[in-house]
Amino acid sequence: MTTTKAPSTTKSGDAAADEFAAPLDLLLAESALGLTRRMLPNRSWLRLATSLASSPHFLAGRGRGLTVELAKIARGSSARHPAKSDKRFADPAWSGNPVLRRIMQSYLATSDTANQLLADADLNWRDRERMQFVIDNLVEAAAPTNNPLLNPLGYKALIDTGGASAVRGAGHLLRDLASMPRVPAMVEPDAFTVGGTVAATPGAVVFQSRVLELIQYTPRTEKVDTTPVLVVPPVINKFYAVDMSPGRSLVEYFLDQGKQVFTISWRNPKTRHRTWGFDTYGQAIVDAMAAVEKITGSDGTHLFATCSGGMLAAMVAAHLADIGEGDRVASLALAVTVLDQSRAGFASAALDEYTAKEAVRVSAARGYLDGRSLAEVFAWLRPTDLVWRYVVNNYIQGNTPPPFDVLFWNADTTRMTAALHRDMVETGLTNALAEPGAATMLGTSVDLSKVTADSYVVAGVADHISPWQACYRSARLLGGDVDFVLSTSGHIASLVNPPGNPRASFRVGAPDSESPDEWAAAAGKHPDSWWPHYTSWLTDRSGPQKAAPSVLGGDNLPPLMPAPGSYVRER
Repeated sequence: MTTTKAPSTTKSGDAAADEFAAPLDLLLAESALGLTRRMLPNRSWLRLATSLASSPHFLAGRGRGLTVELAKIARGSSARHPAKSDKRFADPAWSGNPVLRRIMQSYLATSDTANQLLADADLNWRDRERMQFVIDNLVEAAAPTNNPLLNPLGYKALIDTGGASAVRGAGHLLRDLASMPRVPAMVEPDAFTVGGTVAATPGAVVFQSRVLELIQYTPRTEKVDTTPVLVVPPVINKFYAVDMSPGRSLVEYFLDQGKQVFTISWRNPKTRHRTWGFDTYGQAIVDAMAAVEKITGSDGTHLFATCSGGMLAAMVAAHLADIGEGDRVASLALAVTVLDQSRAGFASAALDEYTAKEAVRVSAARGYLDGRSLAEVFAWLRPTDLVWRYVVNNYIQGNTPPPFDVLFWNADTTRMTAALHRDMVETGLTNALAEPGAATMLGTSVDLSKVTADSYVVAGVADHISPWQACYRSARLLGGDVDFVLSTSGHIASLVNPPGNPRASFRVGAPDSESPDEWAAAAGKHPDSWWPHYTSWLTDRSGPQKAAPSVLGGDNLPPLMPAPGSYVRER
């Protein structure tokens, strides 16, 4: 929930990171068209109104209950208070000042009634998801904490700074409105340095194509596993979600465990790259695997892919299996990746044939989808944590947001080519990856059951971008032995999950049950991060160790430039 004070610790930053993350393919349609249209009355609104009108006892009952509660609030006899997790009203003035207390209680009572009426309505899952989005945004926007004339934090900041907070707040507002995404800044643009304080693990670019740069990292142990790991990142946002600040870098952790690590850094495409689609990116992954195998002398490569990169990697694995080269995939790890996109939260509910067609038309006209549009969509999916929290901090209090590496990464967006946008939207609309042969990759039909390499699938229990139940169903599409891991936290915090967090835990087991909830109830629970479990799992599938290479690159693949390369710096 929204906090009324600027976060000052990594813990509070992680809470925001749980809600703001890499792209989910089905939301690409909303990113092209904008979310304003989702707030306007449509057929879902009509079906909600019709359902409630046909059950007047619900309306009457909720109305009476709200009237009684508001009367108690006016008399000062109401015991209503915010949930423990709701930090918006943490300032003592909200409970101590009789006027502010009544305003707060009236707001809480009204917002509860709105959500109860939605629960009362007889709606299908798609309409319910759509209307929940509308109600969430209306309710959060109406919170008295967002009103500078009511929020006591604003008055305290004015007094403490002699009015300077108001000047700074106005400046922050004007800056944020001047460019996309038009939401409050969650981190300052100079809070971190790519190649200095993030994406700082030593290595070199050892292969470059029009589509990607391949980074090989300098070993940190005397011996390394024979089979290398290739990271396939999402196609929007930069690759360094796996190479955050030192001590929080998954790449750094892999190296410390004796792994040979490579990662793809995607190019930030421009209009002239509009025709790059599934096949272009799939071939780029195959080319990167070939370079990794040539450098290391290995017959296979462990693929570790995240979010939309996981979709591409799974399709490539199916393609290689179809042409008889499935053994080149030593294992397939998919983190926060949805392949079966049926009922995958608001994203699935928001997508329909008309929306998909219009979204593809918009990006085709421009040649790409701007990642900043996607960032704006994600913000409004969690308005309390990603919009109004920073309205209070940045505008009302006049503070600058605290530095946090995940939020800096998230603001470092890239574009998506029009063809790839089209391919992903259409795949999401038809849920093609869940149906063998319904999608193609490099001229072959995609059948995920042909992927017989061992797989390791990671999901976050609080992930609103890639719901863990959808990730679980996706794991069941794969052939071979599959370990499904359900981590605490959300989309990115479940990925950027270094060991040593006493609040972290994970469940692991084969996805044998048709019901995700039944699986979760039966799966064994383990403390701390899943990182050690995964690296141990990799070791069992990586052959004997050998001496670490003394130089990076290989024959005809010399180091071209130091990591993190040039593509990551493109704007």
